[in-house]
Amino acid sequence: VDWYREHWQWEGLRSLVMIESTRQVGEDPPTVQKRYYISSLGAQSQLISNAIRSHWGIESMHWTLDMTFREDESRVRLGHAAKTLSIARKFALNLLRKAPGKDSIKGKQQTAGWNQEYLMEILQA
Repeated sequence: VDWYREHWQWEGLRSLVMIESTRQVGEDPPTVQKRYYISSLGAQSQLISNAIRSHWGIESMHWTLDMTFREDESRVRLGHAAKTLSIARKFALNLLRKAPGKDSIKGKQQTAGWNQEYLMEILQA
């Protein structure tokens, strides 16, 4: 990265990465998105791509937790309550993912709230 004129601003900077992803939903035209990263890793493309994939997997989980359980709105801050609720939400999310049916996570959550038999089916899965 010596060619990058401002590389001195990031101590340990060893690589600049650009990931281009194409996504197509249904019959809509595909969308192309470019994401840029800086890294202290050398030019080890497999290692860097695994780290980026892992990062977006975690981001996806947090987005799902926020959309399903409104996690970002939680104001719990005392003692161990925040950590305990976080564990409970992740546990519930995994149960909902494994639950039978093709409905969304949010849909399964609502159905479980309305239908005690479906709730028991989820808990026993």
